[in-house]
Formats: sequence, C-alpha cells, structure tokens
Amino acid sequence: MDWQGLRFDWNRLRGFLATAEEGSLSAAARALGMSQPTLGRQVAALEADLGLTLFERHGTGLQLTEAGLQLAEHARAMGEAAEHLSRVASGQQQQIAGHVTITASEIYAGWLLPQVLPQIRAAAPGLTIEVLASNAIRDLKRREADIALRNARPEQPDLIARKIAEDRGSFYATKAYLAKLPPLKALPDLAAAEFIAFEDPGPHMSFLKGLGIPVTEANFPLISSSHLVHWEMTRAGLGIGVGPLGLGDADPRLSRALPDLEIPFPVWLVAHREVHSSRRIRLVFDLLAELIPPLLRSP
Repeated sequence: MDWQGLRFDWNRLRGFLATAEEGSLSAAARALGMSQPTLGRQVAALEADLGLTLFERHGTGLQLTEAGLQLAEHARAMGEAAEHLSRVASGQQQQIAGHVTITASEIYAGWLLPQVLPQIRAAAPGLTIEVLASNAIRDLKRREADIALRNARPEQPDLIARKIAEDRGSFYATKAYLAKLPPLKALPDLAAAEFIAFEDPGPHMSFLKGLGIPVTEANFPLISSSHLVHWEMTRAGLGIGVGPLGLGDADPRLSRALPDLEIPFPVWLVAHREVHSSRRIRLVFDLLAELIPPLLRSP
C-alpha cells in the first residue's frame, strides 16, 4: 500500500460518509455522538485535504456534488469493511475462554478490581477470572498467578512489566479520633497519634521516621497482617491508617490527618512473557492497563 499517497485522515472520511447518508450535518452529528461544529470542521478539513468540494447546501440539507457522489461509493465500501472488521474483532473476544488469575493487594483486590471486572467480563464472557487477594508478592514464574498488580517494579528479567499509573495515598482517621489529638499542622505533629501497623511494625516505623515523624513502638498499639482489617480498624476510630486517596477521600467516615499530604507510589502491571502468546492473558492485561489509571488519583 502507498501509505505516503494517502492524503486524508480516515476518521474524517467516516464523518463525510455519515453526513452523506444522513443528509445533514445535524443528523450525522447525532448519529456519531459528536457536536455539529466538530463534524462540520472534519468535513471541511477533508475537502481541503482532497482539494474537492463534496457538498452543496440544498435548502436545509446538503447535497453531494459529483465528486462527492464518487467518493461516497468508495467511502461506503470502506465503512462496510470497517464494520466487518469490528464484528470480527468482537467475535474474537467472544471466543476467548479459559482461566485468568489476577493477584493484587487486599486493598486493590477489594476496592479497585471490582470496578473494572464488569468491563472485562463484558469484553470476554467466556473467561473465568480468579482474583487472588494477597499482600505477598506472588511468583508469576511458578504460575501462582497470570497477572499481578504491584506497587514495585519486578526484578525478574523474564517478566513483562508496565507502569500504568502513579497512585497517591495519605494518612486517614475518623473525625472523632482526630479531635482527640493536639492540632496537626505538620508531619512531626503526628508523633502524638497512634498508628495501625501492618504485620511487623518495624518497616512501618521506618517509613514514618523517613517522613520526619518521630515515632516509637508505643505509637503502634494495634497490628494486623490484613490490609482490609487495617482499614476497618481505621474506620472504627482506633487510630491512623494509610490508604489510597481514591478510597480514603470517598469514605464519609474518614478524613486526612494532614489535608495536603499526598504520598505518591507507582502502580505496575506485571505478567509472564506468556502474555505475548496467550490471547486471554493479553486481553485482560490490556484491559487492566486501560481501565485502572482513570480510577486512581494521579497528579
């Protein structure tokens, strides 16, 4: 194919064909779900690209010129081919079947994935999708899962990883709990609070100290190995917890301990190299990469 010889935008041809078949810009715009001025600019741009006048105004509608009539025949054939291609692609997705396991932290598995699974199920209803909620890093090389949602880049060279977003988190507590504390204006002030720790408080303590919060073991009277339990303890007013902004800011029972504090952390989508050869894994991988970022509070 002579790609350099193509002197027009194919998307504009779609607008031209819709206008030709509907008989007016307003009707075509409604059919395409766009504004009439936008469609009018597309048609005018196509005429400029081709150096042809395709429509003449006729009463309240548009009438194809001779050049427009000839072009419409070819555009209609292209439209039918595009429609057929869309049906084939849809049929391919309908035929995708099998089992796909997605592993993610408990918070992402319980809050984030349920928001995108309906679209994945609609795209490939033949799939069986298993969600493995685990705060441990599952071994994709040993097929403990097909796809992983992680907050750290994998180190294994034979894994496929794509950074799909940068989420942001903060410290949360109930209003009643925050009211018991001295005024919180800066990170060091949080040393007066009690935190709910994950498993071994050591790493949590080191993280807070790295932020400039002089905590000790006494700041961690409650410990849980579960992110979901951690979060529910926070919602019960037992101390300060940490969670993503999309989850915490939407919870009417919680407030940020420091309103302006936002802690960025990356979101990686990881899979074994089989993603290149498995249609079912590739479909789910690509859909997750498309659907998850809009749900996160990136800067």
